[in-house]
Amino acid sequence: MTDRLARLSERMLDAARQAGADGADALLVDGASVSIEVRAGALEHAERSEGIDLGLRVFVGQRQACASVSDLSDDTITEMAVRAVAMAREAPEDPYCGLAAPEQLAQEWDVAALELQDPSERPDPEALEDFALAAEAGALGVDGVTQVQGASAGYSDTQIYLATSTGFRGGYARGGFSVSCAAIAGEGTGMERDYAGEGRCFLADLPDAAGIGQLAGERAVARLAATRPPTGAFPVLFDERVSSPLIGHLVSAINGSAIVRGSSWLSGDLGKPVLPAALSLIENPFRARISGSKPFDAEGLPATKRALVSDGVLQGWTLDLATARKLDMQSTANASRGVSSPPSPAAGNLTLSQSNRSRDDLMAEMGTGLLVTSLIGATINPNTGDYSRGAAGFWVENGVITGPVNGCTIAGNLREMLMSLQAANDARPHLSRQVPSLLVEGLVIAGA
Repeated sequence: MTDRLARLSERMLDAARQAGADGADALLVDGASVSIEVRAGALEHAERSEGIDLGLRVFVGQRQACASVSDLSDDTITEMAVRAVAMAREAPEDPYCGLAAPEQLAQEWDVAALELQDPSERPDPEALEDFALAAEAGALGVDGVTQVQGASAGYSDTQIYLATSTGFRGGYARGGFSVSCAAIAGEGTGMERDYAGEGRCFLADLPDAAGIGQLAGERAVARLAATRPPTGAFPVLFDERVSSPLIGHLVSAINGSAIVRGSSWLSGDLGKPVLPAALSLIENPFRARISGSKPFDAEGLPATKRALVSDGVLQGWTLDLATARKLDMQSTANASRGVSSPPSPAAGNLTLSQSNRSRDDLMAEMGTGLLVTSLIGATINPNTGDYSRGAAGFWVENGVITGPVNGCTIAGNLREMLMSLQAANDARPHLSRQVPSLLVEGLVIAGA
């Protein structure tokens, strides 16, 4: 893999030099995937894809442009470089664009320690179909499930290589396996749908397919006979299934792109409390067998473990080179990009502090309120943090679930919501974003 992509990258950089670029970087993504879907005990859809994409970013002075192709011929690569340089010459000047300096680049890393790709043999399509059928059977075995909307299984393998004219050369491979199922319970206007899905880097770590289907069925049945909750101000408990997006809103607000645009409700909060003192948010790109792990970022800077929030206090922004230069700061090695676009900052693996309390403990403490297991749509004001989302889940009285609810909206302000968080201890360790169930005080519920 590395030798082939390395040779291609050198051809791309050489073509950029010959076309008149002052500097360039080449990003190559070689991927393959197989997906099998079943329905009603029979094969519904089978898909296999393979392809390689080449992305070239060139610089002419302080102007940049990107171009991409999927043809590996010398003529196509030459044409791509010529086109990219021509585009760059017509682009507006950007005083903040540019490649990383040689001293900023990652020098060494241990890809093997990250265990991003399972070395074992890939399952054939028949084996994947068996996984999907087992998931479907698991769902249909749950009393109350009337049909399975679909069950699927698949895997993907991706090889990534980056080369820059300032001297960086590096690549790595990542892979993943998945099984999912969507079940329907009830009939007519009383039907309810829910799902379950699991993905892992290593096939041996993937849970039993039948169990995944059974969970989807149980979730669908639990939603039958849902009513609308009362309207008013109540505590809301975000189940672990849906708690990560809540922290995701904080992560979006500290993204360097939002900060340089002045469009973040946290733009003036660096060094200030944004979470309760008991909570920290850690980014760790070195967790083994986790899909979001990486040895370096999309600009060749060494990946680093860091605290975004420490003991409740905001420690820094999420930056790539361009946003860091605009803010007169250093990149946090968070550059991410596709083959046809320049880098932009993005956070990777995140872990929020957990407590020693279970979700049931938080539910008992909540007393009367809403346990949210599904979120629908979103209206978030990036400047003020005002928050509104459709929700469904279960109504809780005296710490005990009394029945399913849907058709409601929950609303509040993210600054106040995040400062009132109480965390449970149920974050799933295999997820890139480890966030436990979260209790939020005083949201407004619009229901019946």
